[in-house]
Amino acid sequence: MSVATGEKPVLSVRSLCKNFGALAVTQSVSLDLYPGARLGLIGPNGAGKTTLVNLLTGMLAPNSGDISLNGESINGIRPEQRVKKGLVRTHQINTLLMEHTMRDNVAIAVAERRGFAWRTLRYGPQWRACLEEAHTYLSGLGVAAAGDRRVSELPYGQQRLLEIAIALSLKPKVLLLDEPGAGIPSTDSHIIDEALEKLPAEIAILLIEHDMDLVFRFARDITVMVQGAVLISGTPAEIAKNPEVRAVYLGRSQQV
Repeated sequence: MSVATGEKPVLSVRSLCKNFGALAVTQSVSLDLYPGARLGLIGPNGAGKTTLVNLLTGMLAPNSGDISLNGESINGIRPEQRVKKGLVRTHQINTLLMEHTMRDNVAIAVAERRGFAWRTLRYGPQWRACLEEAHTYLSGLGVAAAGDRRVSELPYGQQRLLEIAIALSLKPKVLLLDEPGAGIPSTDSHIIDEALEKLPAEIAILLIEHDMDLVFRFARDITVMVQGAVLISGTPAEIAKNPEVRAVYLGRSQQV
């Protein structure tokens, strides 16, 4: 991506390695995300994409290498501390509170970010402020009209949008989107496209996704992983015409 002179990456990964016994699943991976980045991470099954995300979020500890957020190493920092520092992810399988309303799900995340016990202050002014803030995130994604519906009643596409709203309520500097299109019928894929277009321009976004159409529509830069290592990085046009990428991944699924 084009980077302003003197601009520093908000997320920097250097020579990251992870082994499970004798199996190397992350092999000296390095990448930078700058403010406003729109980076797609692709690769065939088993390429190491999910492992890399788990390393970034602290769910796994690397064997070697470094992860820095805003110039500060976050190696050894717990996942919840990384969230507070601005590194937030969504999940391939959602983890929503199904019997609560859409608005309550976001308000609970807001309350936890603000550091107050929402269960004991559920009907006080602080909770009302959280509900109001939650409404702004739902409005930004175009789903505020469904705010009072229980999550269990929502179409799956709206549930995926809710998870993005929750992530935004945590005030991320870096947002890791783990297959936001997973499970959504192709006829409803525009729902995710429209939501991604509405994400705040200043947030650095790493999109992990098997839907190549979605990746190529969204990303300004793409990194291809194969067998735990970075094969190539470039613009969508460069990735689409690269013969090695076609051979190991894109050519197996579609013509780009």
